[in-house]
Amino acid sequence: MDVVVSGRHVEVSEGFKEHVADKIARLEKHDQRLIRLEVKVEKMTNRQPDRAIRVELTAKSRGPVVRAEASAEDKMAALDLALDKMSAQMRRAADRRKVGKGSRSPESVHHALTRTSAPDLTPEPEEPLTRQTGPITVTGDGPLVVREKSFEASPISVDQALYEMELVGHDFYLFVDKDSSRPSVLYRRKGYDYGVISLDLP
Repeated sequence: MDVVVSGRHVEVSEGFKEHVADKIARLEKHDQRLIRLEVKVEKMTNRQPDRAIRVELTAKSRGPVVRAEASAEDKMAALDLALDKMSAQMRRAADRRKVGKGSRSPESVHHALTRTSAPDLTPEPEEPLTRQTGPITVTGDGPLVVREKSFEASPISVDQALYEMELVGHDFYLFVDKDSSRPSVLYRRKGYDYGVISLDLP
């Protein structure tokens, strides 16, 4: 597996690169198809000292991309936290892909979601919201766009979308449903439930 380590506003020593190479064995036990691991180390000037160093991991394989990031006071601690997150994401995704023995196969996500009632989308009473977006404090849900991203997409099933959402460690996943050809969002609800919202295009 290729390992690429880069730094921004911080020096990345050969010792750190060797430390990364030693640590990646725990990822390979979850996914033997790993081809490349990108490790980005960045010193964050506007963070508190105990979160001053951010490490972002991107694992590329023959399957979906897996990402994890963590912040700590030094490179080694941030790396260990990010690796723990990535290992957990890979383990959860692998567990979801396992099929039980005999006739006790788990019910597919698609059938479970269509069997249950629609999610309660009744909005909560609104309160003034203040949030920190980078160095900017935003009050309310103002039209501030911090970052835009665009990705190529191929239609996939709800089960595959859930698998890929677990791998990137997000609470939602935007995809095109293979069965309906509609843009859809899979999202994590409270507890361990999931919901799907789809758009009807004219």
